[in-house]
Amino acid sequence: MTQTEQTFYDAIGGHDTIKAIVDTFYEGVAEDEVLRPMYPEEDLAAAAHRFTMFLEQYWGGPTTYSEQRGHPRLRMRHVSFVVDERARDHWLKHFRAALDKADLSPEHDAQFWAYVQHAAQFMVNAPG
Repeated sequence: MTQTEQTFYDAIGGHDTIKAIVDTFYEGVAEDEVLRPMYPEEDLAAAAHRFTMFLEQYWGGPTTYSEQRGHPRLRMRHVSFVVDERARDHWLKHFRAALDKADLSPEHDAQFWAYVQHAAQFMVNAPG
C-alpha cells in the first residue's frame, strides 16, 4: 500500500466510527425481543467489544481480534444460536440504524451495508 492509499477503516474514521456503529447497533439489540435472548450476558459490553474488534480487523484496522480470539469462524461461533430469517432481519434493522446514524459517505455506506447484508445471510442456520 502506498502512502496515499488509505484503508477503509481509516477512511471512515477508524476506531471511533466503528465503536459508534457498534454502540448504536447494541442499543437496538438490547431492546429487541428476538435478538436480546441470544446474548447470555446481562451487560452487552463484552459482545460489543468483540464485535468492534472484529469489524476493525475486517476493514483494515488493528488485528486485535485474531490476536485475542483466533480466526473469526463466524458460523462456528454462532452455531448454538438459532439464526433464522426473522433474526437476520432484526439484526439488519439495527445495523441499518447504526449506519444511518454514523452518516458515512454514500460510497462507504454502500460498501459497509453490502458486507453486512452478505454476512447476515451467511449466518442464517435455520428455516423460517
